[in-house]
Formats: sequence, structure tokens, C-alpha cells
Amino acid sequence: MKLADLDIIVTSPPAPGWGGRYWILVKVTTDTGITGWGECYASTVGPEAMTHVIRDVFERHMAGSNPEDIELMFRRVYSSGFTQRPDLTVMGAWSGLEIACWDILGKDRERPVHALIGGKVNDRIRAYTYLYPTRASHTLPDFWVNSAMAAESAADMVAKGYTAVKFDPAGPYTIRSGHMPSMRDISRSVEFCAAIRDAVGDRADLLFGTHGQFSTGGAIRMGAAIAPYDPLWYEEPIPPDTPEELARVSAAVTIPVATGERLTTRGEFMAALRAGVSILQPALGRSGGIWESKKIATLAEAFNAQMAPHLYAGPLEWAANVQLAAAIPNILMAETIETDFHSALIGGTLRVEGGYIPVPDGPGLGVEVNEALARAHPFTGDGLHLQAQEAPVSYHEENIFEGGAPSKSE
Repeated sequence: MKLADLDIIVTSPPAPGWGGRYWILVKVTTDTGITGWGECYASTVGPEAMTHVIRDVFERHMAGSNPEDIELMFRRVYSSGFTQRPDLTVMGAWSGLEIACWDILGKDRERPVHALIGGKVNDRIRAYTYLYPTRASHTLPDFWVNSAMAAESAADMVAKGYTAVKFDPAGPYTIRSGHMPSMRDISRSVEFCAAIRDAVGDRADLLFGTHGQFSTGGAIRMGAAIAPYDPLWYEEPIPPDTPEELARVSAAVTIPVATGERLTTRGEFMAALRAGVSILQPALGRSGGIWESKKIATLAEAFNAQMAPHLYAGPLEWAANVQLAAAIPNILMAETIETDFHSALIGGTLRVEGGYIPVPDGPGLGVEVNEALARAHPFTGDGLHLQAQEAPVSYHEENIFEGGAPSKSE
């Protein structure tokens, strides 16, 4: 069996667009007619340019190879052009293609992916969700800075069975280096923590999200301010390019630090572990794929740390996250995004039940892709999957971070 053909679909979720402006889905077919699906979580270049990168990685390093040769193909990609260091764009391309290889192998053997990477340790995976509007009164953009609305959304999610909810009221991430939060941003963050904790009590954990927007001092100040509400984690408090500063934050705050959405391959995650991070959040469409993330999980286990795969993408990355989570002993939880489009794209074959994701036992990733639906929603914009604000944060006006949901007017 050899990898023979590649197709790439860039699909755009309908408004409001939870999960990003677009998702890059890859369809890989073998010379025996088996099709595997994957998803590339990469956004440093636009989707048109990214399709050329994906195709180059496939044709240069994978076409004609046996899909079993995961380690060999990874070494080719990782070493391409005399690099042997992480490259977010190239590893994003590889990650989605690697996921597709595992889908192929599972289908060929009529076994789920988790059975091929060590076997099932967990029958179901604890799910968590970002707080999105749940009621007609939750209008945008007011929702993102209104603690009462956030508390209502949290209560609604807990009523559905979720035992952890994530929110980010601390202002936007920008193209600039880490900044000191304004007092208004700190006060609003405390207000959100208080309101949500009051709404959910001890029925759910609070996950305090940021997007690496703070300076070291700013991150420490924010961590101290929200600590009385006992968040389960403090997510990516500073930019990802200074792990030695992350160590200073980890040592100074009492909240467990989590990070990983913007990291790729085990070397970067090892640096995070050495910096005192206790919860790793790989996005499997960027981190190196399923096999590399299994190695990352093993590193985490050696540091007595846990895994919480990140998701701000489509349901194929989610499916890969769940297969990995099923096969590791140090899984904490996995992010979910419940929209009709996410569900329809995989025919409802992956879902959340009472706050947990049942691990599918179907072959491969265990999902069925609605290819026609994916093609019926092409991306026609010119933005990136996510975009940082160019203007600096304000110390006079309200800073509004729109929950990662890009405006469809952009």
C-alpha cells in the first residue's frame, strides 16, 4: 500500500464562525483505494499559499511511501532543507497529512487509531468548552465583556453536563510584544471569575484563557488577581517565544499554567515542561500529528504533567485529539466546539454526551466526512485563520477580545 493522491479542501464555517475563518482539510488516497482524512491547523500564510505548502510536503516527502512509515516521513519533513527544527507552517502541513495516514491505517486494518498507538486507556474523554453566547439576549460584541452574560452561558453549559468552561475577558492579543494589562482588564477578569464561580459553584472548573498577550510582570499581576477564584488553569499567559520567562510566571503564580496551542513538536513542549507548565495543550493539526503528540504525552507523563488537547479548528482535528486522548494515561480533558456545522461535517459521528466525549470505535478516526458539505462552503475571504490586533491595547477605552470568533465581514 502506497500514498498516491492528495486533495485539499478549504472550507469556511458559516457565521458566527466558531472555530476560525476556515479549516484546511486534506484527503489522502492510497493506490489500493483507501481514503484518509486529516486537518492542518496552520495559519502563518493564507490558505491558498498553504495548499501549495501541503502539496509540496506530500509530493516531496510522502507520495509513494507506505502510510505505515510515519517516523521516516516525519524525519524527512523535519529535516527538510537542512532544518531539523520546528517550522510552524511545514509542521502544520505535515500534521494534517500524518493524521490522514493514521486514518488510512485504521481503515485498512478495520481498527480505530487508538488501537494502533497503544490501545484504549479511556472509554470517554472529559470535555470542556469555551463560553459562547447561548441565549437570544447574548448579543455581540457585548457578550465578550459582560460578566453576567458569561455567567449565564456557563450555567447553561454546566446544565448540559460540562464540568469545565473556558473564558478570556483579559483583552486582545496584538502583534506587539507582551503588554501590561490595564486596570480595567484586570478588574473585568476578576469580575468574570467571580460571576462564573458564583453561577457554577463547585460543579465546574474555571479555565482562565489568555492568548499570550502579557509581559512577564503583567502575567504575574493578572495571575495574582484571579487566584482567589481557584481556576484550574491559567492558559498561555505570555508569548510563546520566551520559555525562560514562562518559568518565572509559573514560579510566581499559584494557578497551574497551561500552554501549547502555538507550539509544535516535542522540543518546544519539552521547553514548556522545563518552564514549569503542568498542562500541555497541543493542537494536533499543528503539533506534529498523532504520533508526535503521543511522544509529547510521554514527556508530560515523565514530568507528572497532563494533556488537554486544544481545538480551535474543525471536527477532523477534534477527531484526532480524541483518538490520542483515548490512548494516553495522563489526559485531563479535551476542548470541544459544538456547532451544527461541526456535527454535520462528520455526520454526527463524534459528539458530547453529558460533558464527556464517547471514544468512537469505528475504523481510523471513527468519523464519516461529508465531503459535499465541505466543498459547498469554500473560503472566499483574504484573512488568516486567526489574526492579531495591530493597534496597541488601550488604557482608556474598553478592550474587547471577540472570543476568537472573526467577524464575517472581514
